[in-house]
Order: sequence, then C-alpha cells, then structure tokens
Amino acid sequence: MALSTKLVMRQGQSLVMTPQLLQAIKLLQFSNLELAAFVEDELERNPLLERAEEASEPYEPSLSNAYDAKDGHGDFSGDFSGDLSGNDGQSFNDAHEADWSSDSFAIDRGSMEASLGTELSNTFDDDRAPTPGDYQDNYGLEGTGLSATSWSGGTGLNGDGEATNLEAYVAGETTLKDHLSGQLAIATPDPVDRLIGNALIDALDEVGYLTDPIEEIADRLGAPLERVERVLKIVQTFDPSGVGARNLAECLAIQLRERDRLDPAMQTLLNHLGLLAKRDFASLRKICQVDEEDILDMLNEIRRLDPKPGRAFGSSSIQPVVPDVIVRPLPDGSWHVELNADVLPRILVNHTYAARVTKTKAKESDKAFMSNCLQTANWLTKSLEQRARTILKVSSEIVRQQDAFFAKGVEHLRPLNLKTIADAIGMHESTVSRVTSNKYMTTPRGLFELKYFFTASINAHNGGEAHSAESVRFRIKQMIDAESPKDILSDDAIVAKLKEANIDIARRTVAKYRDSLKIPSSVERRREKAALMMS
Repeated sequence: MALSTKLVMRQGQSLVMTPQLLQAIKLLQFSNLELAAFVEDELERNPLLERAEEASEPYEPSLSNAYDAKDGHGDFSGDFSGDLSGNDGQSFNDAHEADWSSDSFAIDRGSMEASLGTELSNTFDDDRAPTPGDYQDNYGLEGTGLSATSWSGGTGLNGDGEATNLEAYVAGETTLKDHLSGQLAIATPDPVDRLIGNALIDALDEVGYLTDPIEEIADRLGAPLERVERVLKIVQTFDPSGVGARNLAECLAIQLRERDRLDPAMQTLLNHLGLLAKRDFASLRKICQVDEEDILDMLNEIRRLDPKPGRAFGSSSIQPVVPDVIVRPLPDGSWHVELNADVLPRILVNHTYAARVTKTKAKESDKAFMSNCLQTANWLTKSLEQRARTILKVSSEIVRQQDAFFAKGVEHLRPLNLKTIADAIGMHESTVSRVTSNKYMTTPRGLFELKYFFTASINAHNGGEAHSAESVRFRIKQMIDAESPKDILSDDAIVAKLKEANIDIARRTVAKYRDSLKIPSSVERRREKAALMMS
C-alpha cells in the first residue's frame, strides 16, 4: 500500500491550561498575605487597576452565608451580586452617578466651617508645609513650652533641606547579632579578635547556638584554632547567658557557671541529659553519686535555665494570623458564615481611561498594550470574585458537616475528608484542597485552620458512627491529665478505656497519637510524677 500526504480536518476536545486559568488556580491557594502582595504587584504593573478606596464610594462586600444547625440545611442564597473586585458590578464609567459637583463640595465645606466655628483656610495652606507659627496660632502651643526654635528649620525640613523622616526615629527591633556585636566592640580592642568574633556571631542560629564547626570557621578565616576558641570563650560570656554554645549541655553549663552552680555532680548530670529526658532519676542518682534531695535540687536548678537563650531576639517579626472566614452563632441556634471583608482585595477596573487611550491617535503598540492590560484586569477581578465565592462555599459546607463541633466541642468532631466536601458542593477534591490551604476560620471556640476539620475516621467498637482522630486524641489527653500518680495509664489501659467508650483503636495508634501530643510514655510519666511528689 502506497503512503501519501494529505490534509484532514478533525474535531476534538482538549483541556488547555491557559495563563489565566493558572492564575486563578494560584489565587485559590494563596493566603490572605500572599494575595495582598500579589494584588499590590498587579496594581503597580497594570495602569487600569485602581484601589476601591480611590473610587466614589467605599466597597462593602455582601458575601455571607447562614447555616441552620437545627434542620441541617445551609442557605446558599446569599447576595453574590456585588463584584469582589470592588466595583459592585460597575466601573469608572458609572462615576457620574456620584455627586462630584463643586456645589456639593461648597455645601460640605460650609457645613464644616460652621461646625468648627472657623474658616478652613485659616488652618494650613495646601501648597506649603506647616510652620511652628502655624501650630502656635492654630493649636495654642504657647502654653506648652514648645517654641519655634525647637523645630528643624521652621518648615519641617532637616539641615540638608529634605523633609524630616519621622520613621527614622522609630525604635527598630534589635537582633541577636546586633546585640552581641555591640558587646564584642567593648569586650576586645584587638581588631583581629573582633573579626573572628563577628564571624562567630554570624554563625549563630536564631536561638543562639553555634551551628558551624569551629574548625571550619578557623580554616575559613585562616586563623589558629586556639585563637578562635579563645574568642569563642569571650562570646560565651555575653548577654544573654548561654549564647555561643555548641550544644544543649554546653548552653546549660555556661548559665550554671555564671551562677556558680557548676560543680562536678552537676557537670556529670549535664553529660547524661539523655537519662534526664527519659526521667530515669534512679540512674542519675547513682551516676552523680547524690541522694534524692540533691538530685531534685539539681533538677529544679536546671528548670530555671533557658535552653534557647537567643529566642528573645527574634530574627523576623511574627505575623499574626488573620482569619479569612468568620463564624458567628445566631439566636435561633444557626450559624452565620461570612468572609472577612478586611482581607478581601478591593480593586476596580478603570474602563474610562482605557476607552480614552483607545480613542486617541495612539500607536498600535500602545493600543495593544492597553487592550492586554484591560483583559488582564477583567480576568483578575473575576478570579478574585470566584475565589471568594469558593472559599465561602467550602467554609459553609464545613460548618454544616461539623455543626456538632461548633455546638458541643472537640469530642463531637466528625470524620471528614476532602471528597465529602467536594461531592457536597459539586467541585473537585483538588479545588477543595487548594481552598483549605493557608486559610483560617475564627469561631466561638477559637481560631482554626480549615484543614483542622478534616480528620481520619476511627471505627466504633460495636458498630455505630465512627469517631474522628482529633476527638480520640482529645480523649487520650483527657485520660492522661486526669490519671493518678499511683495509677499511671499504660497504652494498653488507654486502649481498654477507649473500647469501653465504643472506640476501636490499636495500641500502636494510641502510642502514635500520644507522641503527636508530646506526652511521654507511662514509665517516664511515673518517674516524673514520683519525683514531683517527693519535691
């Protein structure tokens, strides 16, 4: 059979991941901080995007949902007509509906002057900076002890003729390295020792431990090992006590030495911290050759030490978690689910400016650029709206599935997986997974990540409704907290008690949950509680 070349038309379907679709997927999994940074970049990049605060009226989103915990049905008829981009379905073309006339401003100005009892023109001129005389004339500084000579240049300018930067006078956060470098400058006048000391300080981690081997530091600097060790001893005398240590034992030893408590018995105890972690106090007494009273006194002394001396100097600021979803109880027993308006981006698309550029005799390249910016801006606003809708939809279904948790507590947390939520709201599991990543919900019971409500299922012992893994962890913690020092519960005993509560669980699962709660074994708990009773 002869082969030939020919053109054939075929019709088919395929899924293409366009850049816009990839952007929408990325927006779903962004946290509110990442989303704010992304929108800020788009505002800088796209001239057609504007903040909603710059528009005629502030944007008030109406994204909320109500779930009735009594009848188990969610109300998804909330008002989604408002555009999450901040324009409520409008653009700058509709700006004429607001009263921007000069008469309205004149009326507002007159009413303000009447209420203040003075003319606004007497305050400050718009084209100049306030002078000390202005402050004295308008705000009565004559009796406060402030005079014109106390102001730099009398016009808010510094000696270089530039505006004074008030933020420069705000106290900045002192880092651990800055704190130690200041002490190093006083501790040694030798410039070589200062160079070695700064290299050692740079090698410290966030909590103050020396992470790099001292031999590598000496080889890198080309300095004798003995001199580097001598400078390290100087650094270890700095505040906070214990900084510059290479391990936990050395960190505690530095602090004890400063307190004059590092005797041979204490040094022996520090050399066997593994036994201390296991609460093997009997072995420690034999190794340290001390009695029970002395070992308890040594343990109390160690408890007063700081194993992480550098944590008081945070290397980075801690960003508080801002919830994306707010859940409030209603008087009739239902739950009100709404998005946190404070973290929703508020942007508008300036169609007026785009139309003006298009109508002018601009270059084709400029028109193409403006057309691309308009398409990108419209897609971004739609993606933000879809993101908010999806978060609200998923959160409302989580509240519906876990209504017993919100009403009664963690013991009533139900087993839940992504597929259950996805099937209920008609979405794919991957979409639900992206929505619940880095998103938080504030409730009357506290602040929770959305993934907290997804727990594994543990079967009931004699049939019936399954239990969630989180509720079982909570039961285990309750049992151990309530145990008597004379009757410490073993893992087998916990399994037996859980079976009495109709929870079928294996011993290794109990041990795994106990480790995740950072609860020691029954042997270690028995030793620890016996030591506490003797103290």
